[in-house]
Amino acid sequence: MPRIPVPLESCHLIDLPKVTDRRGNLTFVEGSRHIPFPIRRVYYLYDVPGGAARGGHAHRKLHQLAIAVSGSFEMLLDNGREQTTVRLDRAHTGLIIVPWVWRELLNFSSGAVCLVLASRPYEEEDYIRHHGEFRALVEAAAAPRRGRKPSAAG
Repeated sequence: MPRIPVPLESCHLIDLPKVTDRRGNLTFVEGSRHIPFPIRRVYYLYDVPGGAARGGHAHRKLHQLAIAVSGSFEMLLDNGREQTTVRLDRAHTGLIIVPWVWRELLNFSSGAVCLVLASRPYEEEDYIRHHGEFRALVEAAAAPRRGRKPSAAG
């Protein structure tokens, strides 16, 4: 299990290869080369109505790369102690999202498409779907570390 709460800096933007040509641009992603995991599942979100939110969960094991392949949206990230929001609006920039970080996708522009590359196939048991449960799990995992005293040897 990772250190919990997971530092939000573990989720970070990456630049993907961009091949520029007068006929248009091309970006590609190779699992375990451009991103730190093999790609086991691909899905995309589109036609999200204005004001709607997607996501609203965390994963125990799954790593993801989210890309705004068209339009823009924001990703709210929450490690159980702090939150940050990241705007995605370039098709050659992706956001790495690690396990044990709650995520919500917000403020989709008209015509936005969010492409997600995932490290594992769909596994319902990997999802934490209730924010209260997520916070309780983070608190429980962090609790033993708080009361520890430094050892005499070190």
